[in-house]
Formats: sequence, structure tokens, C-alpha cells
Amino acid sequence: MRFMSLASGSNGNCYYIETEGAAVIIDAGIGGRTIKKRLSTAGVDMNSVMAVLVTHDHSDHIKGVGSLSEIFGKPVYSTEGVLENMNKNYRMNPKVSPASKRLIEKGEKFLLGDMEITAFPVPHDASDVGVMTDEIVSVVNDVDYLVIESNYDEVMLENGPYPLVLRNRIRSGNGHLSNNQCAEFFCVNELKNLKKVFLCHLSAHNNTADSAFACVRKGLDVMQKRVGHDVDLKVLPRLQPTEMFLLT
Repeated sequence: MRFMSLASGSNGNCYYIETEGAAVIIDAGIGGRTIKKRLSTAGVDMNSVMAVLVTHDHSDHIKGVGSLSEIFGKPVYSTEGVLENMNKNYRMNPKVSPASKRLIEKGEKFLLGDMEITAFPVPHDASDVGVMTDEIVSVVNDVDYLVIESNYDEVMLENGPYPLVLRNRIRSGNGHLSNNQCAEFFCVNELKNLKKVFLCHLSAHNNTADSAFACVRKGLDVMQKRVGHDVDLKVLPRLQPTEMFLLT
């Protein structure tokens, strides 16, 4: 399996996953042509991409979905509510046609090529994860590789430029995961098979890569997973693509 982040942050989120028999894009919060160019730089032909999977309907996750579906001919997989609400978002143009929509259900596995995919519910203010629920923990507890949000440093958020109402939304149970919440997840869960952790969706104003890395590293230390020895820890850049990671 190979994995690449094309963008990860409030300006846009987009990820690429490939197996021997399938290739998909998860979210498209950047333009379709930018996605094509970044994949091409990594040696990936857009024609090999089978589908776009959409996690939720915020603009930073869907802005380029319509372009991928209607210009590049990619089917779009998501739940009924997300598929419906995407087309109401003025920042996504063109809209996804009925012929391009593929309905999935939470908790039900489906196949794309040799890739088995299961969607599960998360608490977020969309029709990211505010808290780690028991269901989320049960889903990810046996993973080898984990992409997990580490959105904000709590002190930076409190002392930053955002108004109180926005700060409260971000740190609510339906907002985003803080560095401390992300680290706490590793403190209280074993994740015995864990090989690599990717920290995603860092805030531009309320976090830094160094802060997220240091905080989550402490959580992994508590779990007795030494970074650089037992597990790799990577911070995904907000605006630039990563290398193509091989997940063995």
C-alpha cells in the first residue's frame, strides 16, 4: 500500500491511497487540476484513480470534488447527507451530478478493487473529530497506520486571533482534536500493531508542527512506543504534498 498527502489543513485536505488493485482520493479540498499535477509529480496518472471518498461536507474537504467528478469522471462515494449537502456549498463548482454519486452507509464495508473500506461516524459540526468516541477507538485500535488530527495547541488557541465563539466551537465536542487530546488517545490505548502515525489538519493560526510533534510524542512515550524506534511520527504539511509513503 502507498499513501500520500496532497494537502492537510484548513486551506484544503486531500489524500491519496493506493494498493495493488485500487487507487482512491480521500477528500478534495484543493482544485482538481492541482490534484492531478501533484499526483503526476509523484508518478501517479489521474486515470488510475478509481474514486473520490468524501468524509464530510466542509469546504476544505470538498472544494475540488465537483471538478474530479464532472471533469475527470470520478465517482464520488459518501453518505446520503454528505452527498446532498455538498451540492449546497457555493465553494464547490461544478456540482456533483446524480450519475457520479455513490451512496455508502456507516458501518457497512464495501470494496473498490482489492481495497476494503468502512465508513464510521465521527462527531464534527458538519452534515475531523471533536472527541474520540468509543466507536472510533474500537475501529482504529488494531491499525498499523493511522492518520489522526492534531489541530490546535490549547494555549495558542486561547491567546490567538479567533473570537470567543469560534474558539469555543473548535474546542467543543463537535470541533477539532487538540494536540493534547491526540496525545491522550495514545496514552490510554494500546494500539499494539501501530507502525506509523501521521498528524493531519494542523491549524495555521493555533498550532505549529513542532508543538504537535512534541506533544504527541509524549503520548506515544506513555504507550511505550518510542518514536524513531517502535513507531514513525510524521506531521503532514498544510500546503504542500508529501513524498509517497510505502506502507508495508
